[in-house]
Amino acid sequence: MSPRAGNAGPHTLAFVESPVQLLNVLEWAHEHAPGGGRPGSGRAPSRDGEPGGADTPPGTGLTLVVLSPIDPMTRGQLRRMSELAREEGYQVRWEEARGGAAAPFHTIGGLAGLLRRARRVVLGDPFSRYVQLLLTITRARDVVVVDDGTATMEFVGQLARGERLVRWHRKGGRPGPRDLLFAPVSSSARRRLTPGDRRRVQIFSSMPMEDMPEGVTVSANTFAWTRARFGPPRITKGADMVGTSLVETGVVDGDRYLDAVRALARTHGATRYFAHRRESTEKLHRLAVETGLEIVRPDLPLELIARRGPIGRTVLSFPSTVVHTLPLALSGTEVRVAVCDIDPEWLTENASPRAQGFLSGVTGAARDVHRLTAVTTEPATAV
Repeated sequence: MSPRAGNAGPHTLAFVESPVQLLNVLEWAHEHAPGGGRPGSGRAPSRDGEPGGADTPPGTGLTLVVLSPIDPMTRGQLRRMSELAREEGYQVRWEEARGGAAAPFHTIGGLAGLLRRARRVVLGDPFSRYVQLLLTITRARDVVVVDDGTATMEFVGQLARGERLVRWHRKGGRPGPRDLLFAPVSSSARRRLTPGDRRRVQIFSSMPMEDMPEGVTVSANTFAWTRARFGPPRITKGADMVGTSLVETGVVDGDRYLDAVRALARTHGATRYFAHRRESTEKLHRLAVETGLEIVRPDLPLELIARRGPIGRTVLSFPSTVVHTLPLALSGTEVRVAVCDIDPEWLTENASPRAQGFLSGVTGAARDVHRLTAVTTEPATAV
């Protein structure tokens, strides 16, 4: 029986936990999914007031499963991205995956049948313990990993070197008790992310990669769907700045970061600051007061915001995913993306030993960007 007929369920299941992951699944589907999206194909009823919460109907080629986080900003962007996905004709299943102690058991139990029947699994965060647990259930022979920002670069390198999967900003050292408890699941997931005789693994990415695991195929994410769906944008004369969550993840000192933002804004005439969804309210309030920048909290990933416009002629950023993705999304426009290096003195004492090298690599590997040297900050303001 055809995988798209009868009660076979969805041919492809995609698991996303962030707006950027959902965007990149849409980009992958635009290029690769059988049947693709069909704009204007109608809306499915929702469950619990969330977008696309209805049980997935049979015969659907691609179903997006949102493993909803708790963070309000991320949830808001995921709601908007879910609506865009549905406008493209895809089914979206919203799971309150973290809504209480029993939520993971309810979510996994409800997805187990679909996972076993799916022929292909698409995932955005191979480091996610949630996703790793789901990978132990699936029998899918095709596994696709789409970008989850710069973390994809680290994932590919670790997979190629046979290392355990650890996010780059986590401090080095021995695994903790929770890591040891979860180690069998993580090892099983890593095996399922490794090509075998009956298993194909694909990376769909806009990121440059040096170490490539043997047998893994790579296809380029050029943001073709984004460029076809939005824009071209109206370009303003000034400069805009892109925020980062490096302070929130404990990599960069907060005072040093504020000083760097102030210096960049003054030097380049920036007037707007597009906040990262994980930046704290307190930090953003301080940035607004002490730099005079207009703080913008986007309701969509920055690639879509920039493509819709208006956007500054120059976009300033620290090392992050956008130094790779924005030039692609804004291809054919006159917008210049400029990236400022992270001075080693800005790093906190708790930063991972790999942090400086990883951030330098993110900047150095970026194409079609203007590279700025690290700005000078006043040591007296640092904690």
